[in-house]
Amino acid sequence: MADQQLHATVRGRVQMVGFRAFTQRRAVVLGLKGYVRNAFDETVEVVAEGPHQQLETLLGDLRRGPSGAHVTAVDIEWNDATGEFRSFRVTY
Repeated sequence: MADQQLHATVRGRVQMVGFRAFTQRRAVVLGLKGYVRNAFDETVEVVAEGPHQQLETLLGDLRRGPSGAHVTAVDIEWNDATGEFRSFRVTY
C-alpha cells in the first residue's frame, strides 16, 4: 500500500505547551516524515507522510497532546504522499 500524507490543524491550547516537540518525538518513533509548526492563528499545523496505520497512530496522539495542552479539535485532510520530506522536523 502506498504511503499517504496527513495534513492536520490542531486547535485549542496547543502553543507554549511543548506540542511541537511532542509531535516530533512521536512522528520520529513512528518512522514518519514531514513537519510540525505553530501557525499565526494559535493552531499547530502538522504535515506527516508514511504508512496509513502509523499516521492514524499519530492522529490519536495529536488528539490527546502533551500534558498541559487542551486539544479542542483536529481538522484533517488525507492526500497522496509527495515524498518531498527526508525527516520529521519542527519548522517556524
